[in-house]
Amino acid sequence: MQSENLSPLEKRLDVTLPNEQITTEVANRLKQLARNVKVHGFRPGKVPMKIVEQQHGGQVRQEVLGEALQKGFSEAVRAQQFRVAGYPRFEAKPTPEGENNWEFTATFEVYPEVVLGDISGKTIERPTVQVGEADIDKTIEILRKQRVQYENVDRAVVTGDQVNIDYQGKMDGTVFPGGQAHGQVIVLGESRLLKDFENQLIGMVKGQEKVFELTFPEDYHGKDVAGKTVTFEVKLNAVAEPTMPAVDAEFAKTLGVEDGDLEKMRGEIKANLEREVKSRVKNLAKEKVMEALLDTSKLDLPKALVGMEVERLMQQAQNDMVARGMKVSDIPLPPEIFEEQAKRRVGLGLILAELVKANSLQAKPDQVRAILTDYAQSYEQPEEMVKWYYQNPERLAEVESLALEDNVVAWVLERAKVEDKSLTFDELMGNAK
Repeated sequence: MQSENLSPLEKRLDVTLPNEQITTEVANRLKQLARNVKVHGFRPGKVPMKIVEQQHGGQVRQEVLGEALQKGFSEAVRAQQFRVAGYPRFEAKPTPEGENNWEFTATFEVYPEVVLGDISGKTIERPTVQVGEADIDKTIEILRKQRVQYENVDRAVVTGDQVNIDYQGKMDGTVFPGGQAHGQVIVLGESRLLKDFENQLIGMVKGQEKVFELTFPEDYHGKDVAGKTVTFEVKLNAVAEPTMPAVDAEFAKTLGVEDGDLEKMRGEIKANLEREVKSRVKNLAKEKVMEALLDTSKLDLPKALVGMEVERLMQQAQNDMVARGMKVSDIPLPPEIFEEQAKRRVGLGLILAELVKANSLQAKPDQVRAILTDYAQSYEQPEEMVKWYYQNPERLAEVESLALEDNVVAWVLERAKVEDKSLTFDELMGNAK
């Protein structure tokens, strides 16, 4: 059986199926079917073969042909040692007069040859971060703000206050869609409303009403009012000022420190920050390593694999939208927006597979156990979480993939030029201004 090269990765095979073989198998299956098939007016097992063939012959023949075609194709690619990427496309060929066989062509792609480049010439920047007392103090302030309480006050509004307001906005004397609310609660300074709107509330007191004009930005998401001037009528119903909890034993207890020891609280916060630093540094290093592998390796990408990955990414995006309560039908997702990401993922998958095979970088059982043990520490019952992963092969495979990636990253970092760059915690987390 000869193959034809259509492109570097695309090939075509002719597959021949002997008609006698197909006919015999169809007849055998129809006989088996006749033993149990139910037809009105006949007892089970007594239905004439002619009727069985009339009712089920077409379907059975399609099943037999499909199975025989897949078997013949599998034997052919195995004989020629092709590694098929994706699914083949079968097409029936016209049968010449007097020919007693079924003829098909199978068009398919094969996995590419992956040429791994020399990684020693690549420079990979790796951040280094020390968690200091100031970082712990900032984190404590964030935790305090997350536990803020608001108490009603009888004074003028200032930034940071929580206000309760009624408002309506009119354009050309008519309230525009979405331009009114009753009893809306907002915290001034959090930019939930336009800054120019919030500024008008500063200095107002409970019960006060105010009328003012506001011009919406040209790029405002509401197209009906973008760039237009609107008249707002606002009434201030209530003013509440924030009160943050004191950093004391009770505060420590809310963070899980049962005895309320403040030093122990700071120690746990530091440990959590260092764990976050470790994770972020690890992920950044992995990103740099993957970019280096893509830059130095050469390969062609099978269109079939890219197409399958595009479909997977589209489905993932749709599932995410549904989980957020969004209607998928309202948001078009053209396949083109996922193509570059799909190409990158397919390329990396092929490169990593080749690198792992060539350098024996497969995940080791003790690595998988260590990753799971570390991950489970954030749960109340770490042992149960570890056991839960080991009970399901699919869940465990995800952790094995992480261990494999760790091996690849370590292998590359040993051979590339690594430059350590000192960063503050805020710079690492993207919080630096």
